[in-house]
Amino acid sequence: MGWLDPYRGKLVGFDTAPLIYFIEEHARFLPLVRPLFEAAQSSGVRLVTSSITLVEVLVQPIRRGRLELAEQYRDVLTNTEGIQLVSLSEQIAEHAATLRAQYALRTPDAIQLATAKVSGVAVFITNDEQFAKTDFNVIILNQLPVC
Repeated sequence: MGWLDPYRGKLVGFDTAPLIYFIEEHARFLPLVRPLFEAAQSSGVRLVTSSITLVEVLVQPIRRGRLELAEQYRDVLTNTEGIQLVSLSEQIAEHAATLRAQYALRTPDAIQLATAKVSGVAVFITNDEQFAKTDFNVIILNQLPVC
């Protein structure tokens, strides 16, 4: 049974790092995140992330003049049937402020988690250890066994 099996058919939130690992085929983490994004494309799971993810994944490709990579990120986030990109709303902003106050999260992280919570996800996938200190159901990729 794979780590994703309990979440099949559910709404799953994800942070920026899993998308980077998938698109840029990270040697260690691709075997862990590939099933997540493939499941989204085949209706195995529905994925949700904040528009902060779009900001974060575009910075380096734009800085390095890799516009084709920036377009690949943009395309996955905006044109993949099983991925929902959620814009910052007043409700998410207020929830993010509460999360920042409670857990001392950085603003982008608080927005990511607030987006997940407001969207009603079953679990949030990240590789940022800071999320482990929250009371939310979080999977830290670095803590999963290598496939």
